[in-house]
Amino acid sequence: MTQAKGSGIPSRRHRAIDLALALPSWVAGATLFFLMTMTFVDVVLRSILNSPMESATELTRIAVVVIVFTSLPMVSARGENIAVDLLDSRFGPLAARLRDGLSELVCGALLYWPITRIWVLAERARRYGDVTEYLNIPQFYVAYFVLAMTTITAILLVVKGLMILAGYRPQAERHEVLDI
Repeated sequence: MTQAKGSGIPSRRHRAIDLALALPSWVAGATLFFLMTMTFVDVVLRSILNSPMESATELTRIAVVVIVFTSLPMVSARGENIAVDLLDSRFGPLAARLRDGLSELVCGALLYWPITRIWVLAERARRYGDVTEYLNIPQFYVAYFVLAMTTITAILLVVKGLMILAGYRPQAERHEVLDI
């Protein structure tokens, strides 16, 4: 946590920023815990009472969407995605910075097409009144959530790419090597 200048005490603004950065992790974690609990209850009901939860499938689908798309901006911003670094040693510092910055910019820009498609599909689901089978949850809520998280990811990638090209290397970025 960052501290207010000279005081040793975190400032309110920095605490709010730290909370905002931690919120997606908490949402994904809480959703994963819900999914685990629901699966356990469904298995118990199915095995002991021969009465499975009818809505388990649609809740599982929604929970997986929340987990994946809540994590997408965090993984992208931190550089925790899978990276193949076979040619990294062949690039000097300037070429590596250009490669990394342009890569982030291109990835962020390429998300424009999925964003426009998700928007069209979300609007279609809203207009048609599509709902889930058992719980009648409007499907456009989930689609708009996917749209928001994908848009945030695209913005983060573009900003990160510009920062790298400007010479600033984000602190959170780390590359781990797996020996296979």
